[in-house]
Formats: sequence, structure tokens, C-alpha cells
Amino acid sequence: MLRETLKMALDSVRSHKFRSFLTVLGIVIGVMTAICIASLLTGLRQNIVAMIEEYGTNNIYAFHLSTGPRTGEDRSERLRKPLTVADAETIKAQAPAVDDVSWVAPNVGYGGGPFDDNITYQGRNYRWGDTQGVSPNYADITNIVLKEGRFITESDDQQRANVMVIGVNAAEALFPGDDQIAGAQVRMGGYNFEIIGVLEKRKAGFFGENEEDNAVLIPFRTAQKVAPARGYLLLVIRGKSGQVQEALTQSEEILRRRRQVKFGDPNNFDIKTADKFIEQFDSITAMVGLIAIAISSLGLLVGGIGVMNIMLVSVTERTKEIGVRKALGARRKDIVRQFLFEAMMLTFLGGMLGVLLAAGASQILMLLIPSLPASIPTWAVVTGLTVSIGVGLIFGVWPARKASRLDPIECLRYE
Repeated sequence: MLRETLKMALDSVRSHKFRSFLTVLGIVIGVMTAICIASLLTGLRQNIVAMIEEYGTNNIYAFHLSTGPRTGEDRSERLRKPLTVADAETIKAQAPAVDDVSWVAPNVGYGGGPFDDNITYQGRNYRWGDTQGVSPNYADITNIVLKEGRFITESDDQQRANVMVIGVNAAEALFPGDDQIAGAQVRMGGYNFEIIGVLEKRKAGFFGENEEDNAVLIPFRTAQKVAPARGYLLLVIRGKSGQVQEALTQSEEILRRRRQVKFGDPNNFDIKTADKFIEQFDSITAMVGLIAIAISSLGLLVGGIGVMNIMLVSVTERTKEIGVRKALGARRKDIVRQFLFEAMMLTFLGGMLGVLLAAGASQILMLLIPSLPASIPTWAVVTGLTVSIGVGLIFGVWPARKASRLDPIECLRYE
């Protein structure tokens, strides 16, 4: 009986193909929109997770200002004192769960007084570098891989040597086609620098790019020498394996004590694990997801109203058929089941078309923009199909009940 009812529902849809397509167009658009947005957000999240895994899952990041996505700016943050090397050394000495601590002077060429971090070499310029002063152990803590040359050593830092390690974008801009870059002399901020290494391109990144591709890394003490006005310091704290939360707690307590934060007062610094960045991203995607749901809901609502309208028309068109079925012994629930299944079959096929169009759109986007992450999650497909069937069920109830309540005698007389 169920198979026969499904067959009748499918035959009814086939007999009015174009009308059925126009009826479920809103559902197609709604499902396609939701799945496309879900695929992009899922791809971006996978990229973030991959980046964090590359940099180190045991890492903790501390900065005197709030890091990550922010909805507003606290004016009191501007008065916060930057972290210091002494803070890093104290954490390393007094936190048992901490394995090592690296310190980074970020944005050396930004707001650092007269220092200009534009790099020049034989008439070529590279002004997009993310210039940072780093401690010698930075490469080990953040899992840096060198394509060529060596990294900054303790000797380079102590002697305030004018050496640098550059990312792949800087290497391509300054030395197009050159295989041997290490040892070249470049000019930056009025100083001569020797390039001692080139970073390997990270596998993970947003749209094929990673911030490390633009990196220009110089010794920390060299950064203090060439740009003394820039006092910001980022601490990269590596917790021991399996003790990341303990390392976070211990580091936070040490910083609160050193920065004289009273009991019960909020931190006057920001400290978080890598997982926290994923949580922040998830909170943003949740808002985007709600917007996507709202947009797709409009399409589903329009589609649902269209389904109800066409099913009411179908009831009128098939009045005599309903009368014949009732005369042959069909019960009210049989008529209800027939029209409900027809409505759900209609919306299910619309949902399937929406899924196929979303998959095609994602593939076309990735072909046109290979670096654009798009991964259609299974849950989005299942949810889209389930919701589309639910729309057919909800908006098909009234036409189905109307059909089941028709008088068989009046139906047989209907012309």
C-alpha cells in the first residue's frame, strides 16, 4: 500500500513537471543557499584547524591587548602596559607545566617611529612584509620549516645582528626566479640586512595565503635597536604535552601577580589557547549561520505556500478521482496519505535539486578560485532534505484534509 501511494505521488509530479518545478523553486533556492553557506563556513573552519595544528596545538598566546575577533573596543585597553621579556622568563622559570616561551615584537614597521620596513634589492621593493622581532626559539615553538638557509640564532640576537628570515612572498618579489637567496644583502629602514633563510610555505591558510608568507623575521634585540619606540610584545607559550590547561592556568596566575591584578578583577591582558581561536570563529559562524537560516527560511516559506496552493488546485482538478476512490472503499486516512505523500514527494525532489545545485555551485567556485575552501558537510545535506520534506508535510496537511472531507456523491457529480 505504501509503495503504491509513493508511486501515485511520483506519477502526479511527473505529469506536471514544469508546474512542479515552479512550485518548489523557493525550496530549491532556500536549500541551495543554506548548503552553500554551510560549505564555505565548514571549509574555512577546517582551514583554521589545519593552521592551528601546523603552528602547534600546545601553544598558548598572551598579549596585553585583546586578540581575535572583537565586537567592540574597550578604551581602558589603550592604557594597558605591554608584556615584557621578564614576564616570559618568569613564566618559563615558575610554571612547571610550561615547556618553553618565545617572545615576539609584532609589527615592527607599524607605528614604530621613523623606521620603514620597506625592503629594497637591486631596484625591487617589497613593502607588504609583516616585520617581527623574534626570539631564537620561535622557530621551534611554532614549527617553522625552512626552505633555504638557517634561522636566527642566540648569537644573532645577542649581537643585535642585522639578519633576517623572509617568507615566500618576499622571496618571490625580491628574487624572482632565483634559487639561491640566502646570503643576499638587502636594505630596510636605512640599515643593511643579510637574508639568512627563507621560510617554507605553510600548507594551511585562508584562500591559499598564510600570514607567514609575508613574514620578515629579525632578531628580537635587533628590532629593539632599529625600532625602539615599538614596545609591544606577544608571548608564545608552549605547554608540556597533555598539560596545556595547567600551563594556561599557571601562566595566567603568574601574569596576574606580576601585573598586580587584584583578586576578583578581570585580567588586564589577554591569554588563550589555540582552541579558543576556534571557539571565537565558531561564535562568528553561528551568527552567519543564523542569517543564512533566515534567508533560506524565506525561500522555504515561499516554496511551502506554493506547494499548498498547487495542492489545493490539485484537489479541485482531481475531485472526481477522489469520489471514485471513496466509492471503491478508500478511507479518509487513505486520501490524506495520498495527498500528503504527494506534497512531501514534491518538496523532497525540490530539496534534492537544491542539494545538487549547491554541490555544483561549490565545485564551480573551487574551479574558478582554487584557494576558496568549500566542503559540503553531510549534516547540511541531511538537514536540507529533512527540512524540505517537513515543509511538504506541514503545508500539505490542509489540502490533504480538505480532499479527505469531500462528499463522494458530490465528487462524482463534479464536472
